[in-house]
Amino acid sequence: MLKVIPGEVKTSVFHSYMLGSIAPRPIAFASTIDKNGNRNLAPFSFFNAFGSKPPIIVFSPARRVRDNTIKHTLENIQETGEVVINVVNYEMVQQMSLASTEYPKGVDEFIKSGFTPIKSEIVKPFRIKESPVQMECKVLEVKAMGLEGGAANLIICEILIMHIDENILNTENKIDPNKIDLVARMGENYYCRASGSSIFEVTKPLSDFGIGVDQIPEQIRLSKILTGNNLGQLGNVKDLPASDEIREYGYRIHIKEMTEKFGHQPLVFEEKMHTLAKALLERGEVKEAWLALLFSLGIKKN
Repeated sequence: MLKVIPGEVKTSVFHSYMLGSIAPRPIAFASTIDKNGNRNLAPFSFFNAFGSKPPIIVFSPARRVRDNTIKHTLENIQETGEVVINVVNYEMVQQMSLASTEYPKGVDEFIKSGFTPIKSEIVKPFRIKESPVQMECKVLEVKAMGLEGGAANLIICEILIMHIDENILNTENKIDPNKIDLVARMGENYYCRASGSSIFEVTKPLSDFGIGVDQIPEQIRLSKILTGNNLGQLGNVKDLPASDEIREYGYRIHIKEMTEKFGHQPLVFEEKMHTLAKALLERGEVKEAWLALLFSLGIKKN
């Protein structure tokens, strides 16, 4: 593997490797205001949530690598201690990118990028009307991590109020990932869109413990067809199907047909059943996959 050691390559080179591998990253579209009332907008992908009581988010306007200066967002926060974090969806990503242009201090990125400023309820910085979620925040702490170009400035914020566009909610009043249609930052000029076929579900581990991959029979665990993801699904069950369930599974029409056709060729039968189990797992039918795998294991033993 390629080894990249900080300090032995240019900061810009290491920065590129970091951003290409630590991705996708959510985008904090930060709205600030200076002590004279001048508005500023800037996106930052060094950003995430770190707690919910109190609700804490952190983002970082790093020092510029090329000349080691700090960004207007940081200057404004040092003056006012307030910020609005607006989330970015697909419909606004090009305008957001335009707002990242390093205009001279005092230039209003709301105007340059064409976004609509709306007054906040608690803090002074304006919200972006086009953003589906806007968070008014007070700044708890600014923690500088260094004084050289590329050094982080961790801005630790507490959310005071969150504004959510009702159009992105589902019938249960929760945010629908397809309706909010978020984008995230990758390396170089790349972004990704978190909606449609890009979204998938992963069942959380059982609170009363799954059996774990180590308890999967070796012939299944070492399958050349099942993936690590598949094994993770199989290991997230509390109990395996009972022997009578496995036996009854063999009486299903499609399984009987497969047994009659390939049962005399144990290795071929195992391959067919593992392929079936993989398809079942991709549909989230974990118990059915276990039945197929355990039935094939019994046939092979016989």
